[in-house]
Amino acid sequence: MDLHKVVASQERGWYLELMAPNAKGPGYAWLDPSRLYCHPRALQDCIEDLVQPFQDEAIDLVAGIDAMGFILGAAIANVFQKGFVAIRKAGHLCVETITHPYRDYSARDKVMEMRKDVIRPGLRVLLVDQWVETGGTMQAAIQLVEEQGGVVAGVAAICIEDSEGGCWLKQRYKWAHCVPHHLMPQFNAHYLHSFRAFEAKQGLP
Repeated sequence: MDLHKVVASQERGWYLELMAPNAKGPGYAWLDPSRLYCHPRALQDCIEDLVQPFQDEAIDLVAGIDAMGFILGAAIANVFQKGFVAIRKAGHLCVETITHPYRDYSARDKVMEMRKDVIRPGLRVLLVDQWVETGGTMQAAIQLVEEQGGVVAGVAAICIEDSEGGCWLKQRYKWAHCVPHHLMPQFNAHYLHSFRAFEAKQGLP
């Protein structure tokens, strides 16, 4: 699928078809969302869809989750003209940090950290990641914010799947993602109909 030949329609989430299927096998995410960032109109429309539900919300700070959440999070912080803080996998920050253990989408146990000099009681934080599959990573980020007295103003990602963890988030926090309701079955099944174009190009059955 040629990135430069995609014609943007008015349908919300039109850019999701730019995402490519996993080409590297087990151990990797089931698709590559970052491919849509290479298309300037797609990235712009994606950001607009994510910020729209929060236009009337009081947001003091945007937090992006390691690592691809840094891209969307920083872009959203720029739209809102707010500060940005990175929530990282442990061991990368050279300042005093607060940490929290979590299990990611691949069932690996990890530790997340963020600096301790930003969140203060009552600070309203919008948490941003690229994707929410099982919800474990986002839940750990929520814990880091709330343990310091911060308030989670909402969570945003390209897709928040209808997994147990994803539903837990949707029931408890204001949320935004880019997937129209009629496409959710494809995302929950981890196979998009748009993948057929990639498979045809690769000569797959």
